[in-house]
Amino acid sequence: MRKMYTLELESDPLVEQRRVGDHEKKQNPTTLNSILSPKELFSLEVWRASLAELLGTAVLVFAMDTIVISSYETQTNMPHLIMSFLIGVTITVLLLATFPISGGHINPVISLAAALSGVISLSRAVVYILAQCVGGVLGALALQAVVNTNIEQTFSLGGCTLTIVVPSATGPSVIGLRTIQALWLEIICTFVFLFGSIWIAFDKRQARHLGRVVVCSIIGVVVGLIVFISTTVTSAKGYAGVGMNPARCLGPALIRGGHLWNGHWVFWAGPAIACGAFALYTKLIPSELLHN
Repeated sequence: MRKMYTLELESDPLVEQRRVGDHEKKQNPTTLNSILSPKELFSLEVWRASLAELLGTAVLVFAMDTIVISSYETQTNMPHLIMSFLIGVTITVLLLATFPISGGHINPVISLAAALSGVISLSRAVVYILAQCVGGVLGALALQAVVNTNIEQTFSLGGCTLTIVVPSATGPSVIGLRTIQALWLEIICTFVFLFGSIWIAFDKRQARHLGRVVVCSIIGVVVGLIVFISTTVTSAKGYAGVGMNPARCLGPALIRGGHLWNGHWVFWAGPAIACGAFALYTKLIPSELLHN
């Protein structure tokens, strides 16, 4: 049976080590070569896993952007609540679908956090992140191909926005969230996401005890809650809520362009800072809690 790098979520007392690619990793990497693991760039297993990440992210972007558009376009009484619930369910299903193949990242944030925490190599993380970005673009392209042009323009293809331009008595006016506010939201919400859900997957003993379905469901629930909180606590029209997934924000920005590029860097810088803080936190935890 082909070995997976991913965390074992099944209860198996005989499994003592995390599997990484075609070899097993007993503890945190201590050398530059083991951290980078450049040989994984030539591993067929890594590229097969990256294909799962690409397809999973493409489906994720298509589904999430469709959910965002439909939640607001139908003018329901509680669009934020419905949108958050559907996003949580979507993420749970896609994590379960991609987990057996790639570990179920479908998000550069998870891949970067896993690499900085020593769960996967930097080489694997780079391949995954590139695949996720390509998947994000493909998902946005697929949505653009089927959505009405007016809806695409009105809802910015469901992309990540900080502000929008609206007409007013004195001319075009920009409404939304200030860049510094959005940056802090990205940092805080991404860290909460990592600490409150991804940490459970990285904690091998807890992940085994809970099981794959429960872990993936927890991640989906946490994401849904954070999306709901970020879109309601700000009450800023024009702000689409936290991204927490740069690949999801990149796809619509490349395909739709325009104001989606305004402050786009926030959706990369915020999660990156949060990943660094989370990795630092994991270094303060005894290694046996994270890797045994």
